[in-house]
Parts: sequence; structure tokens; C-alpha cells
Amino acid sequence: MARRRHKKRTHIGAQNGPSSAVPANSSATRGPKTMVIRMGAGEVGSSVSQLVRDVRSMMEPGTASRLKERKSNKLRDYTTMAGPLGISHLLLFSRPSTGNTNLRLALFPRGPTLHFRVEKYSLCKDVRKALRHPKGGGKEYLSPPLLVMNNFVSPEGENQSKPSVPKHLETLSTTIFQSLFPPISPQSTPLSSIRRVLLLDRQMPKSPAMADNTDPSPYVINLRHYAIVTKPTGLSRGVRRINAAERMLKVRASRKGMPNLGSLEDVADYILDPSAAGGGFTSGTESEMDTDAEVEVMDVNHKKVFSKKQAKAARNSEGDGQHRGTGTQKRAVKLVELGPRMTLRMTKVEEGVCGGKIMWHEYLSKSEEEMQEMERLWETRKREKAERKRVQKENVDKKRNAKASGGEAADGVREGALDEDNSDDSEGWDDQISETERDPRSRR
Repeated sequence: MARRRHKKRTHIGAQNGPSSAVPANSSATRGPKTMVIRMGAGEVGSSVSQLVRDVRSMMEPGTASRLKERKSNKLRDYTTMAGPLGISHLLLFSRPSTGNTNLRLALFPRGPTLHFRVEKYSLCKDVRKALRHPKGGGKEYLSPPLLVMNNFVSPEGENQSKPSVPKHLETLSTTIFQSLFPPISPQSTPLSSIRRVLLLDRQMPKSPAMADNTDPSPYVINLRHYAIVTKPTGLSRGVRRINAAERMLKVRASRKGMPNLGSLEDVADYILDPSAAGGGFTSGTESEMDTDAEVEVMDVNHKKVFSKKQAKAARNSEGDGQHRGTGTQKRAVKLVELGPRMTLRMTKVEEGVCGGKIMWHEYLSKSEEEMQEMERLWETRKREKAERKRVQKENVDKKRNAKASGGEAADGVREGALDEDNSDDSEGWDDQISETERDPRSRR
């Protein structure tokens, strides 16, 4: 007889599922969710397909990371399912026959849509190969990244070049990028949940010759993705090695990085003696690491739980005049690049989701008369569309009413036919009864 399987897996509910206190469709509880799509599936090529997977990992956890596309899928297929899934942004990667890689960032369901041309990009695997100590594969992707934006609003000045986009479109693009990730509250957001940084840096004209040019400067954005690494400062190399060895023992890793203290009598010799087993302070800057900044954070180290007597003894042992712990520690902050890298050049801004009135174009400019003509054209299209919807609705209601009235008439015809059949049967039955009564031999 087969052994019964014992369930050992934990059943964790969906993180973005409906809550018992607040409905799931509430805007207060629903965070931004993205869908990164490659239009045409495998037709975009292996490099763009890998770039799409890297962008999905960058947008974690609020993205469809295991989305499967097909060549036959159209934009309407994704927009139809975006509403029930609660999708707020669509990132559409495509590669037309010209060979350029394009990105469309659409705000669902009403737009607008930003069109970019991906001029340069580097995949995550290329970034890891270029680093000496790459970072990744941990808990960095369990929380959304911290969004940092630079130079998104062009400065005002007389010697500046002609602006690439109008001021209101600069504000619009800034708002769209800010809405990609949930807002961070300094009072309630724990520092331990911020593990990544997404940097968006807009390139500005550098040389005066470019500023004197009458052509507008391009709207180019550099995208970088980093992991935040923090380490305690003010510790010698030996102490850092002991801390690293303690972490390795917890995860049952190899003993390769553990210091050899076999020739020493006390651990103090290893920490204080500069020549003992490679530990100690050999110079004034040895305890400092290559960092970008130093910050003070709350001490989150696990502390031992004392009994009342032990706690009282510890307080008494501190004595008068000794400095008591402040509960904070200095930590060195360093950024390690995760990838991908992208250089995006904005080419067009349009209303709606990939199908509306063009608000701005990099290569085309129109006069006031042409803009007014375009407005009249769009108003005519809107009226015609509303008229078509009204006629379609009337036709649907007419067919529905005709079907309902035809069904009632058919039911009446069927009831009349049943009444006639019943009357014929009753008359035949009466004739049979009268013949039986007249013929006495039929009673025998």
C-alpha cells in the first residue's frame, strides 16, 4: 500500500488578492501594476526578448513576470485583459522592419502614450560580466525600487537651447514615470524594504554651440538600475572577516573565508595585533571601505533577552560616567549596478492608448492653422464614432425586442396548437364512449 503524503508546503494567499476589510478594486489599496510586452513575440529577436525579461525583473514585484506572448496576439488582446487584472501601465517593446527597437509607455486605460526609441541598451548578463563583484539573486526584488529622477524639468534661461518638448509635456512625462511605482512615505516606509534604486537621468545640452542651435535638443533619458549594499563602518578587517564567517556558518557554507586563529592564544591578539593572521588596523584608512556615503540608521541587531536580575546587573555594570548605547549605528552605503541599461529618446506623445491625437512629435511641427484643422478633424471623428455607437445600440435593442416578441408569438401558437389537439382528442374520446354505450356487446 502506498504511503500517504504529508503536506509540508505553506499555503500563502495572494499578496494582491482581495482583502476582507477593503475591497480589491479600491484605489487606496491598489498599487501600480505593469505589463511588459514584446509585440510580435519571437519576431523581435533574442536580444530584445532578453531585454524584456530584464525589464520585468526590474519592475518587480508589481508586474506580470511570467507573461507568455504569441505572434497572433494584438494590442487589443492585452488591453482587454488589462482591466480585469488591474493593470495600470503597459510597456510595449517592438522591433519593426527598419531594425530600430521601440518602447511605448502607455497609461491604462485612458492614456496618454509616450513613444521612445531605444538607442542603446545593455542586458543584465553583460553588466554582471563587467563587474568584479556582481550583486543579485537575493531579496532585492521582493520590494519595488526607489525612483530617482534628474533634470526632467528643463531650467529656464536666455542662453538655453530651444526646448525639446513643451513645459506641460515635461510635467506629464514626469508624472507618468512617477506613477510606475508606489509612493514612499518617509514616516511609515521601513528602510530595510528599500533595496534597489532606479535612476532616470535626462541628458541636457552641454556645449554652448548646441545651445545656439535653432533645432530643438533631443529628449534623451538614461536608465540605470542599482542594488543598495550597506555595511557597518569603523570596523577592522579582522572583525569584518569574523562577521562574514558567522554569516557563512548560519547558511552552512564553506569554511574558506574563515580566519585561522589556531596559532593565537586570544581573539584580542587577532583584532589588536596588525600582523596576526592578517587582522588588525594596519593603517588609518584600512577600516574604511569604498563607499558612496555614510548614514546613521537604527540598530537592528538581535539582542539577548535578559531576566530581571540580569537586566538589573547589566544596568549596574554600566556605571556612572560611561556612555550608554544610542541605538544607532553608522553604515556605509554603496550602489552595485544590476542592469539593464537603456538610453531612451522620446519621439512622440499621443493621447489614448497607442491610438489618439498626437500631442507632440520630434520630427514634425505644425502651424496654428494645421493644429486647428486637426482639432476639427478629431471632433468630426468623435461625432461619427458616437453616431455609430448610437445606431449600433438601437439595432441591438430592436433585434432584442423583435426576438422577445417573436418568442411570445411562437409560445402563443404552440399553446393554440396544443388546445386544438386536446379538443380533438376529447371529441374522439366522447365518440368512443357514446358507441360503447349504444353497443351492449362491447360491455362483455
